[in-house]
Amino acid sequence: MSNDDTEREIYDAVKKIALLNHSTAKPEYDLADSADILAQEIDDLERAVEAILFASSEPLRPSEIAEYIGAEEGVGNALARLKRHYKGRGVTLVEVGGGWRFQTSPDLALLLHKHREEPKKLSNAAMETLAIIAYHQPCTRAEIEEIRGVSVGKGTLDFLMELKWVKYGARRRTVGKPMTYKTTEQFLSHFNLSGLDDLPGKAELQAQGLLSANLPKDFEIPKPFTSPNNELEFEEDGNDADFVTDFFTEAE
Repeated sequence: MSNDDTEREIYDAVKKIALLNHSTAKPEYDLADSADILAQEIDDLERAVEAILFASSEPLRPSEIAEYIGAEEGVGNALARLKRHYKGRGVTLVEVGGGWRFQTSPDLALLLHKHREEPKKLSNAAMETLAIIAYHQPCTRAEIEEIRGVSVGKGTLDFLMELKWVKYGARRRTVGKPMTYKTTEQFLSHFNLSGLDDLPGKAELQAQGLLSANLPKDFEIPKPFTSPNNELEFEEDGNDADFVTDFFTEAE
């Protein structure tokens, strides 16, 4: 066999291998193709819900999302699918205070610390007042002072209302009709609480060293008044607050 015949056989063999590899290779997609494939997995309703939540600066309830779309049917399922879709990603879909919002995944918070606004540090008086309102709401200023054992400055309540963590509740049908105070949805959102039932109980507070170890045997953490009618005027039930003694440890 001549050298020319040998070179021709080698060339033909290489050509066959190249053609074989080309026919069996997996198709390659650019970024646009990949985006199209991902988009096909999300239906129009999910896309609409996603867009509405993305554009909103506040958590939205399913009923509020439905107002934009024009129909409430399927919104809950769309939220569930979107939550699953964003699970484990840099941005996640979470429920806070009955509403839904997109937020950065907690484990990536360190990447954003340079861009995060540091909130004002609450004074001990403000923290105590906020805790009392959270657990005893709706409560009046006089009730807050009775539980704290000291007077509450108007500036403290004004500051909590400025933060939009506290708002006015109903007036009591007692002498003077005093105004009550209660927490807001912004309070739930800031502390990542789905509802008031998620407030830490006695065991959790003790585990964090926020409650005295010497508690009465019958000591219980009060449950906030959550009746849907609590925006209306209501009568005092005649029961005194049962959380008067300060069992919180002194903050450093």
